Amino acid sequence: MPEPSPSRPLPPDSAGPPAAAPPLPRAVRVGYGLGSLATGTFGTVPGLILLYYLTDVLAVGTAVAGAAVFLPKAWDVLINPLVGAAADRSRARGGSRRPFLLAGALTLPPLFALIFAAPPVRGAGAAVYVAVLFLLAATAYAVFQVPYVTMPAEMTEDPVERGRVLAWRVGFLGAAILLSGAVAPAIAHADGDTPASYRTMGAVVAVLLAVGMLGAWRATRRAPVVARSRAEASLRAQLSAARGHPAFAALLGMWTLQALAVGVMLAGVQYFATYTLGSPTAVTWLFICMIGPMAVVMPLWNRLARARGTTSAQWCASVLFTAAAASLSLTPYAPFGLCYMSVALVGVAYAGLQLLPLTMLAETLAADVAATGRRRAATFTGLWTAAETLALALGSGLFALVLTVTGFRSSDAAEEAVQPGAALTGITVGMSLLPALVALGALVLLRRYGREEGVAGSGAAVPGPPTGEEEIRHAP
Repeated sequence: MPEPSPSRPLPPDSAGPPAAAPPLPRAVRVGYGLGSLATGTFGTVPGLILLYYLTDVLAVGTAVAGAAVFLPKAWDVLINPLVGAAADRSRARGGSRRPFLLAGALTLPPLFALIFAAPPVRGAGAAVYVAVLFLLAATAYAVFQVPYVTMPAEMTEDPVERGRVLAWRVGFLGAAILLSGAVAPAIAHADGDTPASYRTMGAVVAVLLAVGMLGAWRATRRAPVVARSRAEASLRAQLSAARGHPAFAALLGMWTLQALAVGVMLAGVQYFATYTLGSPTAVTWLFICMIGPMAVVMPLWNRLARARGTTSAQWCASVLFTAAAASLSLTPYAPFGLCYMSVALVGVAYAGLQLLPLTMLAETLAADVAATGRRRAATFTGLWTAAETLALALGSGLFALVLTVTGFRSSDAAEEAVQPGAALTGITVGMSLLPALVALGALVLLRRYGREEGVAGSGAAVPGPPTGEEEIRHAP
């Protein structure tokens, strides 16, 4: 198939009917999806093992470790609007977004490897080292990710074609989450949680990041630009736009609490494997049980949404997640298999919790264009991504707070500390009842969304998923 030439950009707020355009080349669709190898990996690995790396390998106190993980990711909320505004102003040859993709691809992989280089210091000194490198890595990631999530809406205005682009992105994203979430801990624990094993893990993951980011940059060199969606230039302006749209504000709040619950579980799973199940390597099997069902059950959630309505399906996924997470609290008293069964049910629910809110967001954005005549997808999806990033980081900080309150004792790789009973109980509660309680809060906001959004729960066809990040993570 001949490569289509880039089309002339439309005005940023143009809301006219999409012009007929040839399909995107398969190489562009597949190559764009490669970028999710990076977004899925960077969204998964730090949340999964960075807190544990600080407390159990570098002997960093739990409160300091929580701050070292949370603050660099909170920085994303401030830097994302600046990166988006810079990309909006760019008129670089080959597309205004692609130079940012290249800049992120050249900087994030080496910075990620350095995070886990295990400096010859412990305690507070190690925390400062990791926090600074993590901050730089988070900045490099924002430089890549913010333009990356905007590109599908600019490559085509055909919702069917955009759905094909995002389908590849979802596929690579799921593969990245499963691969990185299973392999990274396995490498890190291969030699008994030694600094050397974490160095190896950092280098391997850095290669995966580079493959995804450079692949997306190169493959999109022939991607057309048929529309531009301009984001508000500051976080304050973005928040103001959200406050003026009650349905989106409720949906954003629900998504944030949902991501917070997932972030708490993601931060706690390594501690749960080590101290509740008694095996650090069990984290790999727990992660496989959680992520493995997603590819199978996601079409079933989509079918349920079409049959019963998206909001109704979201209620089912939320209730299942809450119940399955709460059941993990029985692990110390129940048969061994119950834990893995509960985690698998969390994974079934998690598939719906990633897919269905994005469909609801697509409905909300379509209704906003129809009502206002303005293209505000870049603003709303920018907030969506920033909220998820902040919530996942806050999840690590919240779990670290649980460890601090219950008296968890940090240690280095050479000497494992004996944990008090309160800390062991805190790990189990933090992995089970705490995320279940947060998920209940998300249900309250889902009810508010159902009242505010006229199209919610209708099950009507919508113009494809939005361009916001992490169709199935992170939410992983």
